[in-house]
Amino acid sequence: MTFSERLSTLRSSKQSVLCVGLDPDPSRLPSHLLSAHPLNAAVEFFCREIVESTSDQAVAFKLNFAFFEALGDSGLQVLRSVLNGIPSDVLTIADAKRGDIGNSAGFYAHSVFDDLGFDSVTVSPYMGKDSVTPFLTQTGTCTFVLARTSNPGGADFQLLDVGGEPLYRKVARDAVSWSTDTPGTTGLVVGATDVETMSDLRHMLPETPFLIPGVGSQGGSAADVMQASGNGPVLVNSSRGIIYAGNDQDFAKVARNAAIQTRTELGA
Repeated sequence: MTFSERLSTLRSSKQSVLCVGLDPDPSRLPSHLLSAHPLNAAVEFFCREIVESTSDQAVAFKLNFAFFEALGDSGLQVLRSVLNGIPSDVLTIADAKRGDIGNSAGFYAHSVFDDLGFDSVTVSPYMGKDSVTPFLTQTGTCTFVLARTSNPGGADFQLLDVGGEPLYRKVARDAVSWSTDTPGTTGLVVGATDVETMSDLRHMLPETPFLIPGVGSQGGSAADVMQASGNGPVLVNSSRGIIYAGNDQDFAKVARNAAIQTRTELGA
């Protein structure tokens, strides 16, 4: 089964397109966790509680590698433990934004898919086809290529004119073409704060999976995103708006309520 088929099945069964982003910032963890546990144990407990309380609302979890790598030597162990706690019927995204070529890219792909067992990964295409195709060798996986991101600096390059069209269009079209005859699927990262671009890309690539960050704390509108993304496969991510909705003893319950609200706003 392809990644898109798995996503479609989940969307139908759960009536959800919600992806919960796990960005465990120690400075924002509930104080009682930091008082009761060493830092890495507190991060692990926090993430696993978020997963347990929201997994029935979400079709995917996105783990931001930077927050786990910053924990030092045992950060990968924490990430692995959190990943292993995610139910098997929920998709997983390695938000690592890898961007190397050749053997390096191949080993990054091996780490993400073979060792850790993620279903998908985020990749930067700046070095071209060589930085993406090593990730497209695994059946049932998806490689989300950065196309039009939600950060203000994204416009520095992504909107540049290239042969009469903005660069993001060429990146998106070429990246999707690279997976025409590969076991894995290409998806696109398209920020929620630029719905005109999202609509443009959806019309150009109606069957391509979109990973859409930026709903909630970054200002993206759920209704606008769902309209712009059309009927194609889509995962709409919310991180801080859910996982930091509460910071007291009941943080997991409050996060669940935030996930329910976001899922409802998104519809399916």
